[in-house]
Amino acid sequence: MTNAARHSRLPRRWLLSLALGLGLLGTTALPSHAFETAARAAVLLDFDTNTTLFEKNADEEVPPASLSKLMTLLIVFDELKRGAIRMDETFPVSEYAWRTGGAASGGSTMFLPLNSQVSVADLIKGIAIQSGNDATIVIAEGIAGSVPAFAEMMNRKAQELGLTHSHFANPHGLPDPGQRVSARDLVTLAAHIIRTYPEQYPLFSEEEFTFNGIKQRSRNPLLSLGADGLKTGHTAEAGYGLVASAKDENGRRIVFSMTGMKSVNERASEARALMTLGLRGFENVVILKGDETAGEVAVSGGVAASVPVRAAGEIRFIEPRGTGSPYQTEIVPVGTIEAPVPEGRRVAQMKITRDGQVVREEPLYAAQAVEQAGFFQRMQDQITGYFR
Repeated sequence: MTNAARHSRLPRRWLLSLALGLGLLGTTALPSHAFETAARAAVLLDFDTNTTLFEKNADEEVPPASLSKLMTLLIVFDELKRGAIRMDETFPVSEYAWRTGGAASGGSTMFLPLNSQVSVADLIKGIAIQSGNDATIVIAEGIAGSVPAFAEMMNRKAQELGLTHSHFANPHGLPDPGQRVSARDLVTLAAHIIRTYPEQYPLFSEEEFTFNGIKQRSRNPLLSLGADGLKTGHTAEAGYGLVASAKDENGRRIVFSMTGMKSVNERASEARALMTLGLRGFENVVILKGDETAGEVAVSGGVAASVPVRAAGEIRFIEPRGTGSPYQTEIVPVGTIEAPVPEGRRVAQMKITRDGQVVREEPLYAAQAVEQAGFFQRMQDQITGYFR
C-alpha cells in the first residue's frame, strides 16, 4: 500500500464549504460552518479511492496508547500468514507479562493466570476486543523472545508501510518516550489491515469476549452505530483516542483516526461526528465502471477499423455531496494505432475535465485484439485514408 502521506486530498475549499449535522440518519446544513473537531489530531480516509476527506494535525507525533496494538496485531497476522505460528499454538504467561500487564497493573488486561498456557487465537481476541496488555506481552515474547525484539519487528513493519511519523517501543502502548504515532500513520496501518487480512478483520467488530470465566466488552463506542472496527486507546498522557472503520449503505468504506480527546464521552461524540461526515457528507461519482468500455479508437491496417478501449479498473471520484458541475471525458489516442493490436495494449488516454480544467488522466487499453488485415485491404485503407 502506498504511504498515507501520499493520499489524494480534497481541495481545502471543498472541506470548508461542508456543513453537516451530526445526526447519524441524515445531515442538516449548518450555515457557514466548516467541520471542526475537539480531537487533537484526526484523519478521515475514503478507503477505495485512498482520498483524504478531512485532516487536522495529521502528521503531528503523539503517544499512541493502546492504538499501538494495531501494529502488534499486524505482526501477529503476518506471522500466521507465513506459517511461523498457528492459531492453536500456545504461549506461556511469564511473570513479566503477569506483573506488567495483568490485573495488578491497573491497566486494561485479559486477566491471564501466571504460568498458564494461552492459545494464539485467544490472545488475538484478548488484544483486539479486551485490549489486554498482558496478552500483548505474552504474544511478543512468544513470537520474538522479548518485548524489545518484538518492538524491532514493529518498527521494521512501520518502515515497510511508510509510517514516517511512528516509532514503537512496546506492544501495548503504555507510556514510553520512544513511542509515537501520527493520525495519518494510524489510518494507513488500519487500512492495510483491512485490505491485507480480510479473514482476520471481523475480529475487530466483536463486542465482547469471555476468557477464564471473565466477560469483557469492547470499548469502541461506534460498533453499535454501524462501525465494524477497529480499536480505542487511552492513557493520561495520550488522552482518549480511536481508530475506526465503517461502510455506508452502498458499501463505500471510510477509515479514520482521532487522538487527544479529554474523556470517554468526548471521544464517543467526536467519533460519531467524524463518522457521519465520512458516510453522509461525501458521495462517489463513477466515471467508468470496471467492466465498461470507454469508447473506441481508430486502428490503421486492421481487420477492424477500430478497437474498443477500457480502463484498468473503475474510474471514480469521491467528493462532497452536491459539489456541482458534471465531469466531461475525452479519449485521446496515443499516436497512430497500427495493427496488429494485442488485447491489453495501452492505446489511448482518457482526459477528465471539469469546468474546462483537466482534473485527471487515465490510461486506456485495448479491450480486444485486432489482427492485421491482408495486403490488399491495407493498401485500400491507405488509399482511402489519403483521400479522406
